[in-house]
Amino acid sequence: MKQVDFKTPKTARYFTLGTLNKKTKNIWIVCHGYAQLANHFLNWFKAIDNDENFIVAPEALHRFYWKGFDGMVVASWMTKEDRLNDIADYVNYLDEVTKSILSQANENVNIHVLGFSQGGSTVCRWVTQTDLKFTSLTLWAGAFPEDIDYFEKKELFNQLNLHLVIGDDDPFYNEEKIETQKKTLTDKQINYTMIRFNGRHKVLPSPLLELEKSLQSKNNIKSENCD
Repeated sequence: MKQVDFKTPKTARYFTLGTLNKKTKNIWIVCHGYAQLANHFLNWFKAIDNDENFIVAPEALHRFYWKGFDGMVVASWMTKEDRLNDIADYVNYLDEVTKSILSQANENVNIHVLGFSQGGSTVCRWVTQTDLKFTSLTLWAGAFPEDIDYFEKKELFNQLNLHLVIGDDDPFYNEEKIETQKKTLTDKQINYTMIRFNGRHKVLPSPLLELEKSLQSKNNIKSENCD
């Protein structure tokens, strides 16, 4: 048996909050988690829907029925089957979406990348494989995938205002797992800011506003250092 990889055009979709114009200061690319749809996920970001932000939620390329054969439709970024091709496809897809949006924005716009849950691994792989430059990277209830050479990419991650956001009652992350992730990043000499909040596996308004404030502060400090 021989496997043949064949590329074919596919229609993808993304959803947006806000109005993109030359006055937009921040573009947020937010990637949902496993078994979500981008339009529902985007509702979690209404707290930062203001004149300065334009929020974009690309939807993963693999949709399926959550219950097997009917009912609610959800999406996934990848599985373990043919994973390298899936990764290459979504990296290219996220690149194309972002470049299309940037063509309509001013050249000084900040690009904030956020991955929730499975979307965290997705955006980690994306930022290490693209030629795009980002202002920040946030993993919300997500973890770094093990297939990245973090020592090789240390300088890149340390330029990205890395934030980790995790709820105190997240069923997928106990304190031991959180401490392990913190130690891993410290051992690999990757700087980060951690935001903890009272909540479960979800993007909530209060910690989202705290994240926005932290990113604004760090970006202002960076701008002052460049002057």
